Amino acid sequence: MKMHLTNVAAGLLLLAGVGATAAQDVVIEPEQETIIKEYVHKQPLASIEIPGVKLSVGSVLPDTVELHEVPNVKYRYVVVDNQTVVVDPGTRKIVKVIQ
Repeated sequence: MKMHLTNVAAGLLLLAGVGATAAQDVVIEPEQETIIKEYVHKQPLASIEIPGVKLSVGSVLPDTVELHEVPNVKYRYVVVDNQTVVVDPGTRKIVKVIQ
């Protein structure tokens, strides 16, 4: 019986880990990405530099970086090193880098 409970506990921990990993992956729907790209094209921003920040999904932008709204989209954007960076405003994590 102990072996069975141990296996069940291990299985639950494994599932919890998978859930946590999946929660970190943000998928921007194609419609939202299109809205963002069109808006950015119509409302261009000057590109900024952020020393010490790697432009990759999951990187966190400092509080000093101003994030800009896109109407009807929950994410914000900023242009860094001539690349549009889509950011989760709650965590300030990069969720997409658009070339």
